[in-house]
Amino acid sequence: MPPEPIQTTVQGALGRITLGRPEALNALNLDMINHLAATLRAWRHDPGVETVLLDSTSPRAFCAGGDIRAIRALLRERGVEAATQPFRHSYRLASMLAGYPKPVVSFLDGICMGGGVGLGGHVRHRIVTERACVAMPENAIALTPDAGGSYLLARAPGLSGLRLGLTGGRMNATMAIAAGFADRQAPSGQLENIRRALTHTPAGLVMDSLPPCPALDGGPDTATIAPVYDAPDVATIMARLQTHPAPWAQADIAALQGACPFSLCITFAAYHAARALPDLDHVLEQEFQLISQLLRRPDFAEGVRARLIDKDNAPRWSPATLGAVSGREIASCLQNHASFSLDLPVLDTDQEQ
Repeated sequence: MPPEPIQTTVQGALGRITLGRPEALNALNLDMINHLAATLRAWRHDPGVETVLLDSTSPRAFCAGGDIRAIRALLRERGVEAATQPFRHSYRLASMLAGYPKPVVSFLDGICMGGGVGLGGHVRHRIVTERACVAMPENAIALTPDAGGSYLLARAPGLSGLRLGLTGGRMNATMAIAAGFADRQAPSGQLENIRRALTHTPAGLVMDSLPPCPALDGGPDTATIAPVYDAPDVATIMARLQTHPAPWAQADIAALQGACPFSLCITFAAYHAARALPDLDHVLEQEFQLISQLLRRPDFAEGVRARLIDKDNAPRWSPATLGAVSGREIASCLQNHASFSLDLPVLDTDQEQ
């Protein structure tokens, strides 16, 4: 029998939730999301559980995000409304974790992308290791940073979050901490010792006891990227990158040239809008309305085909260029609140359905 994709145990005062779907890099499907939410509801008022730990059975990945193939299949077979349900439930889960009354610790060891950030990136204590690879790469499949990722990006120093959101740039441990996606770094070989300590020691004390780790290469600083990314639109950013001599700029332009033009414009607008939103729940609502509309476009199915199914990495975007993207349509996506409301009052854990 294959292992359960979600494994839950109580060890001393620690409630442990372990992702066990390594063949899919722990990609989250709707059943897994609902199992996670149900466990958190059960432990919320359990006096025997003082701390919750989120970790993985796989050294390769904490969580690579949502199960995009399954979402594409839902879209093809049952339509947009069905395809939005994994997003709706995962956003509610992200909100639940962010406001959970007990300390939650996440081991962001290995790949942590997209919905993985939604799962482990909003909790009270977030530990990355030397194997961490954190990113929001949604533009490559014609979506936009979500699961609260745009909340973190919008609050990263300077314009580093805009750069990471547009390019889908991979962050190592040092970069993830600097960008606000993690709090502490620990060697992967020490995670088991940390887990054992959490079974009998308050999470805050365990976090404070972690020694500093050597810094890894953190990439260009905020002052270096500002002259490029402080721009009125994506086209201006790309024009500046094309003439910039630095290797990081050339890597950025290559990433942008492979991304969906419409998604790039949505991500740019959503980043600036998220900076003005007051909290995570309001950003989640904005993300849900944007994702709901992006799923209606042909680009998502095409992006998944090109990146994950046929793997030819040659998506045919519509429109194919930034110049052909309608500014009016981008603005309409951000202004259309009524049709795709996340229904924020039901984000409370005791009311989740």
